[in-house]
Amino acid sequence: MTPTWYDLLGVERDASATEIRAAWKAAIADLDPTDRRFRTLNEAAEALLDKKKRKAYDAGLAPDEVEETHAGRTATDPESRDSTKPQRDTRTTSQRTIPAWLLAALAVVVAAALACAGYLYAQPSDAAIDDATSEAQSAAEHAVTTILAYDYRHLDADQKAADALMTPAYQKKYDPLFSQIAANAPDLKAVVTAQVVASGIVRSGEDRVQVLVFVNRPTSRADGSQLYRDQVVLTMDRTGGDWLVDDMDTNQLAG
Repeated sequence: MTPTWYDLLGVERDASATEIRAAWKAAIADLDPTDRRFRTLNEAAEALLDKKKRKAYDAGLAPDEVEETHAGRTATDPESRDSTKPQRDTRTTSQRTIPAWLLAALAVVVAAALACAGYLYAQPSDAAIDDATSEAQSAAEHAVTTILAYDYRHLDADQKAADALMTPAYQKKYDPLFSQIAANAPDLKAVVTAQVVASGIVRSGEDRVQVLVFVNRPTSRADGSQLYRDQVVLTMDRTGGDWLVDDMDTNQLAG
């Protein structure tokens, strides 16, 4: 049986959004963003954290749950429960089997953790890193909605607001890109807003954190409107007590 999104994240079919988000964060915590599993887990979380997509996905899974029958009755028929109990137990066990690649990944993580135990002992406390990571995640969610959004009627103010959330090094990369947007936005009458759907930590640290954010980006122009869905990895750097964007990598997700 092909693993479902629920299997990949290690959660039950009736898991809450909070449980799914927690499982997703844990699953990607030690993966490189270029890893194929990283993208697959992100796709799973993106689907299950969106109510409409999850409902459609669950509907597609439903036939597989009841396809087996016994003596003309389905496995859920009250009169055939006892005779079908072995099949039901077997199916449940199969659904909860941990994928082999996940076990291998966990083994690598454990080995690396043991090898680095002495180094980690000298690092900042877990509490300090957790606090810093949480602050960086909140700052990233705020920054991404400001940086990705703009309105052709006040582009200068939009650029100024975005620059205030970046390190000087990243401003040098961002400003030329925004100049290209500003050159075309008035003719197109472009208005872009950004809404955070979910976020998670890619790399944690005391002064530098990478945050993955899923963003919905409604865009209206003179020739029509469209909703874009982005996967954005922001590298947050603590500068003078503030968490600023030091790099940003945006990939557009399929419709």
